[in-house]
Amino acid sequence: MYLIAFIGACVLVAMAPGVSTAVILRQTVRAGRGSGMAATLGNETGILVWGLAAAFGLSAMVLASQLAYDVMRIAGAAVLVVMGAQSLWQSRKGSPQVEPAGVGVDGWRRSYLTGLGTCLANPKAAVFAMSFLPQFVPSGQSIPLTLVVLAVVWVLVDLLWYGLLVWMAGAAKAFLSRPRVRRRLERISGVVLIGLGVRLAVESR
Repeated sequence: MYLIAFIGACVLVAMAPGVSTAVILRQTVRAGRGSGMAATLGNETGILVWGLAAAFGLSAMVLASQLAYDVMRIAGAAVLVVMGAQSLWQSRKGSPQVEPAGVGVDGWRRSYLTGLGTCLANPKAAVFAMSFLPQFVPSGQSIPLTLVVLAVVWVLVDLLWYGLLVWMAGAAKAFLSRPRVRRRLERISGVVLIGLGVRLAVESR
């Protein structure tokens, strides 16, 4: 029963709009489904890293250091603000830059690293992993082993949800590719990313 409850909680968490959703949709709209899935895989690699860190107590070490936490927080905020500024700049250039659908290995690598970097640079992900996963460890079970299993399940649920979002965005490619629509999406993406970055910068633990 605890696993069913955990999966339900993961679905609700995945559906809540946030940094991951903004970054993945941004990459999908810019360069197609392949780029969106690459960003998704990068994000989920970061989620898995934080989940494993929580399982072995490494997240606690990071969170115990105010300096380490603040450095990660400011770095993550800077990444989001820069990405948001890039989107706003593209929207002002008349016809936002569109990467070809077949972006190749280099393009997918960039998208993957974008997803991975934004996740790893977000200390809120570490806090969430530390507070979220342990709630679903049954009494008497091996805590590290169970946390690893839960982290993997969390990643799988995320992959299904974000995969659906990427597919839907890809299905609407004809509409989303219109210059006016793309400019508006770039502006919305830019404002959202900058807002998330500013919030991350000013928030305490």
